[in-house]
Amino acid sequence: MKILWVKAGKLLPVDTGGKIRSYNILVQLARVHEVTLLSYYGGRKDPAYETDITRHLPGAEVIFTAAPESTLRQSIDYILRLPHPAPFAVTKFTHSKVRTSVANSLHQHRFNVAVCDFLSASLNFPRHSPVPVVLFQHNVEASLWQRMADGENNPVRKLSYRIEAAKILKYEREALARFSHVIAVSDHDRNQMLAMDPNCEISVVPTGVDTGKYQRGPSASGDPPVVAFTGSMDWEPNVDAMEYFCRDIWPAVVAEFPQARFEIVGRNPAARVQRLATKNVIVTGTVPSVAEHLRKATVVIVPLRIGGGTRLKIFEAMAMGKAMVSTSIGAEGLDVQHGRDLILADDASSFARGILEVLRDPNLRLGYEDAAAKLAAQHDWSHIAARFADILRGASQGTSLPPRAATASAVRP
Repeated sequence: MKILWVKAGKLLPVDTGGKIRSYNILVQLARVHEVTLLSYYGGRKDPAYETDITRHLPGAEVIFTAAPESTLRQSIDYILRLPHPAPFAVTKFTHSKVRTSVANSLHQHRFNVAVCDFLSASLNFPRHSPVPVVLFQHNVEASLWQRMADGENNPVRKLSYRIEAAKILKYEREALARFSHVIAVSDHDRNQMLAMDPNCEISVVPTGVDTGKYQRGPSASGDPPVVAFTGSMDWEPNVDAMEYFCRDIWPAVVAEFPQARFEIVGRNPAARVQRLATKNVIVTGTVPSVAEHLRKATVVIVPLRIGGGTRLKIFEAMAMGKAMVSTSIGAEGLDVQHGRDLILADDASSFARGILEVLRDPNLRLGYEDAAAKLAAQHDWSHIAARFADILRGASQGTSLPPRAATASAVRP
């Protein structure tokens, strides 16, 4: 197949969940198919990125859209876009150069199928495309923004989140009907999308993990205990999770294990995260290798209260054989079972109790580690990309897929 893949923003470095998912699927697809990534970005012009992306994905096309703007100008831009029916999270990633390039590629029939990666790139596609276009929807955006609005205390941000959530709900519903096919990353997301539009064609391709990069090593000693969280620390759901954990959960762990250490591992820690640092709470910032920090962890946590999509960080830690404690939202969309693969806990006391259980009992911890590694091994990116290719092939040929094709549970033997 000849595949056009359109993504807003730089794909490198591969340092966020969406980038990890897109990059690994693209690399796997390119081994078998003719893939052209159209990567467009703003900010400062970055010749090094433009060179690097063609090295990772030969044939990639790059469009530089705009120079950086001041915070004031960005605020004015947001206000000016408020009357637009499309949400700001979409209009700010829409550009005439990109729209022209995409339209020309599709009308010249250079490709068998195109992929719109995330809703943010969607307005760059013509409403009526001569080539099938598949929407790769990593999150249910309306749900994500509504959760952010519900959890926000700042009245100005809360209002802006609510406005954006309302606009995204309407826009997302229309987008589901507009594209030839939609790929969701979990059954949970698929069901939410079907509630918006029962007639849209949606398949599920579960998340994956690089089992070559994230390999299991010896079980951590737990002396002293190391609790770890990984993620982009400038993303609001992660910031909220860290504040919640340090305020409501971590004190109970330290009360029993005074020497315990909590590592917050991730790029661009927001000021609110940096303020959480103490003698036993380490905020690392960007690190050369997340895997090295996971290897030292006794238990890995995902205390998310806001979010959507699936959690790549969970499978990365599982692939390394780590016991995990997560909220239901943190593990949402993954084929995991409480008490078998990990511990699920949705209030502070049960979350702390789950951590303490695996810290106290090495045999219990080892059982979770074994189950985690076994599950993650079934989700290598090569398997995930093969299923993704099947769906693109069906879309390019105009064939409908079974309504429950490619579910998360289908990967488990």
